[in-house]
Amino acid sequence: MSQTPAEPRLSATVLIIRDGKAAPQVLMVKRHYQIDFAAGALVFPGGKANEEDSDPAWDAFTDGDFGPVQQDARIAAVREAFEESGLLLARPASQRGPGATLVGPDVSERLAPHRGPVDRREESFLELIRANDLVLALDSLIHFGHWITPDMMPKRFDTHFYIAPAPADQIAAHDGRETTDAVWLGAQEALDMELAGEATIIFPTRMNLVKLARTTSVADAATRFGSEEVVSVLPKAGKDESGQPCLFIPEEAGYGQTVELLSRVNV
Repeated sequence: MSQTPAEPRLSATVLIIRDGKAAPQVLMVKRHYQIDFAAGALVFPGGKANEEDSDPAWDAFTDGDFGPVQQDARIAAVREAFEESGLLLARPASQRGPGATLVGPDVSERLAPHRGPVDRREESFLELIRANDLVLALDSLIHFGHWITPDMMPKRFDTHFYIAPAPADQIAAHDGRETTDAVWLGAQEALDMELAGEATIIFPTRMNLVKLARTTSVADAATRFGSEEVVSVLPKAGKDESGQPCLFIPEEAGYGQTVELLSRVNV
């Protein structure tokens, strides 16, 4: 008898990018070795949505008009970025509006002591934003990818990927709990590190690095991906022509690759 697949949990990941010498750099954090998913891997800040991310009260404290799933996922992405890197994609409520300037390092550093309590659910992220007269800049996130964990996996995630320009002058720092390092890397640089055995990068992360590596600047990435349709990717298990176990993803997703050997997935 076949087992019913686990229901995937809504999750969000954000590629925070800044201009480098020849191509954008993306913030990547290294997962703690004791974490039960992607232990030791280089990933983008992100994680599961929680119930507060869907609180209707957020409507008054967010910029951008999105449907329920997209709003919840974007809030989760901003919260996770704050928890894992200290970067805060938010604006003063008095200067709100799509495209308005994000808060500077004075605000992100002042709120940094709350990263751990928010992560541990000892404090409310919504109340932190409200108490400091801020709004989340959900409009600064561009939908970049959508991956759903394959049916056969015991833990499944329905993950939305976003790109967002890095807040000017804010400093990224790992949290020491879920992540043990925070680094700015060119997308191709990260891919080269993985190929050389110098880093562990899981399949969806690697594919989104490949996609980002085609861009030449933050502005180029925003223009390119702001106008592209996001095709959902639910990898399907199978075997390639030589009989090796692999995963298949749709060609229309635009990753330039449709088959991945299971031995390369690194989950």
